[in-house]
Amino acid sequence: MTADEQMTFFYEIFDASLPRLGPGDGPSTRRALDGLLASNPGLARKAESAELRILDLGCGNGAQTIELAGHLDGTILAVDNYQPFLDELQRRAEAAGVADKIRPCCQDMGNLGLSENSFDLIWSEGALYNMGFKAGLKRCRKLLAPGGRIAVSELVWLQPDPPEACRRFFGDEYPAMLDVGANVTAIQDCGYDLLGHFILPESAWRQSYYEPLEQRLNMLRKTYAGDRQRLGMIDGVETEIDMYRKYASFYGYVFFLMRPGRIGL
Repeated sequence: MTADEQMTFFYEIFDASLPRLGPGDGPSTRRALDGLLASNPGLARKAESAELRILDLGCGNGAQTIELAGHLDGTILAVDNYQPFLDELQRRAEAAGVADKIRPCCQDMGNLGLSENSFDLIWSEGALYNMGFKAGLKRCRKLLAPGGRIAVSELVWLQPDPPEACRRFFGDEYPAMLDVGANVTAIQDCGYDLLGHFILPESAWRQSYYEPLEQRLNMLRKTYAGDRQRLGMIDGVETEIDMYRKYASFYGYVFFLMRPGRIGL
């Protein structure tokens, strides 16, 4: 398979029709949102006035975007670099009756060309790592308006000294992964005050993400039964799922809730 063929099949695996394209769930999104709004009564009032300006970075097919739109007034700029994901987001938004609140944007989230201080709320679930956690936070810091807030979920080590197989897997897949304390330090270094953080529940991985994904993998195995290269890519995703089954206590996604600190960058 060429590199283009591999990427095409990657998107066939992670098809826009899946409920989610990464770990997460509605209750966790709402918990993070409630925490941010509670930290700034003025922002909470703005969220009821249709004036709120929201940026959703790496929105994918929009599971969290739809959740946010259902609980906020305002306008959400939903950014992803794969148009079929945004098409599905648009379809879901129309079905949920919130399409008027969402503006899909197909663009590299690291090169948006947006004005500084232009958003009251910035959201990124499991996507900021594409820019690098610290690099992404620094970019977002410039985009936040005074009094703004940011919520980011990031993959972290939850325990020290993970088993060798787990450590080796993420050494290949996400070598920059840190523990919670190191991420808190990174957040502070980037000019934020940490308002709170919490670990996503295992159900946000298993029921919301991996179970539908496994059903798709089983279907693709039948479709490509004689294709060793595509089966190898399917096996790679299965390895990730199996890793979580064995070592879920050692790593997970953590939601970090932040506001700009007194000393900006």
